[in-house]
Amino acid sequence: MTGRNPVRALEDAVASARERLLFSAKRLGLTTVGYDRIDSPLGPLWVAVGPRGIAAIHYGDEPGAIELRRIVRTYGAGVVPDPKRAAPLARELDEYFNGRRRAFDLAVDLSGLTPFQRRVLGATTRVGYGELVTYATVAKRAGNVRASRATGAALGRNPIPILVPCHRVVASDGSLGGYSGGLDTKRALLALERAGDVPEGGWTPARLRRD
Repeated sequence: MTGRNPVRALEDAVASARERLLFSAKRLGLTTVGYDRIDSPLGPLWVAVGPRGIAAIHYGDEPGAIELRRIVRTYGAGVVPDPKRAAPLARELDEYFNGRRRAFDLAVDLSGLTPFQRRVLGATTRVGYGELVTYATVAKRAGNVRASRATGAALGRNPIPILVPCHRVVASDGSLGGYSGGLDTKRALLALERAGDVPEGGWTPARLRRD
């Protein structure tokens, strides 16, 4: 009879210790934000859920340094793996990517951002599924019609893409503009919502919503 694989035994011991530590931290109220890694058609997403809602969605396996600092600064160091806490977001994202969801029911948590960033992202949240608006339109809705450039910068640092749909914001000339996840990702999201209607060079200005 052969002995147990020592590497597997060590991995199991580490996993067990991690589970006991996480259980104790939760019992003592030391955990504030739970995170998980979610597979998506756009690649892996690192997501975090805070006490007030979704705190971050980051394209990739690991969080961005800026966002992680914001989360820790706002809620402390109790950022722990918690797939159960992230499960509702994983479910809604899966429904969205499979064309079964056009609006998200989960709250977003913009704590730790500046008042201007919160106004810009709040205005962006109200842009409807498949709708196209300009950076100038979002700036106006956020209370400063002349702040298009600052609005673009705020959207470039959007910590909760997809739920805060900055992919629906394009340049005044109808071109895609920028996107933190890359223009291929922005194009893919718009193609999903607009049934593939993403012209190579963008849209004519007449097709963009302005108010």
